[in-house]
Amino acid sequence: MAHIVLVPGYWLGAWAWDRVAEPLRAAGHDVLAVTLAGLTDEAADAAGIDLAAQTDALVEEITSRDLTDVVLAAHSGGAFTAYAALGRIPDRIARIVYVDSGPVAEGVSLLDLTDPTDRARIEAEVAERGDGRYTYPWDPTKAPEMLDGLTPADLEMLRTRAVAQPYAVAAGGERVGDPARLKVPAHMITCLYPAEQVEAMIAQGHPFMAEFALAEDRSVHGLPTGHWPMFSRPEELARLLSDIAS
Repeated sequence: MAHIVLVPGYWLGAWAWDRVAEPLRAAGHDVLAVTLAGLTDEAADAAGIDLAAQTDALVEEITSRDLTDVVLAAHSGGAFTAYAALGRIPDRIARIVYVDSGPVAEGVSLLDLTDPTDRARIEAEVAERGDGRYTYPWDPTKAPEMLDGLTPADLEMLRTRAVAQPYAVAAGGERVGDPARLKVPAHMITCLYPAEQVEAMIAQGHPFMAEFALAEDRSVHGLPTGHWPMFSRPEELARLLSDIAS
């Protein structure tokens, strides 16, 4: 049995892990799915919700329960918060798992690695909304590979339940913290890219793999599907996480 903490990516809450958490609990694991700060209520003011605020809240979720030997699994942009938390409390983390994501170099933000056209769209929306948030275009005609494997019902759920993302979280640079983080075994579950391609990206020094490449013990696991495997392949994802945790 392992303590598994599940961190959702941008726009999503703890509910995004429901289909994965159930089989993990059935396998005997203690599972905690979290909703990151700023994603509980879209109506709330996003001012002050940045990467540091999310990291503080995630660390509090773990330490207030006095969890140790944690398997910390984070999807997509949630990996930035999870990795920052790892840098704060490496002694409590037994393994860290990046689900179609990875830790980037210190001082780099997700927006720094975003296509300039997409970044311009995001910044224009933030300026127009005026609440410090932006949405994701849940449109299967745009970047269809991202939504591969999702049913129409999945897409409708995402459209209705997703919460606009606090912009400051994506705009803030990574802070890597305690060097002991590099001794924590790191796993990457890659969905959009084959495992072999990801291994090549690591060798080439791709910025999305910068910190992952520094881990003393690292593994890459392939799970071919779109960017949201917790909806498109939840049981397979649960099995992978259970195997990693065991």
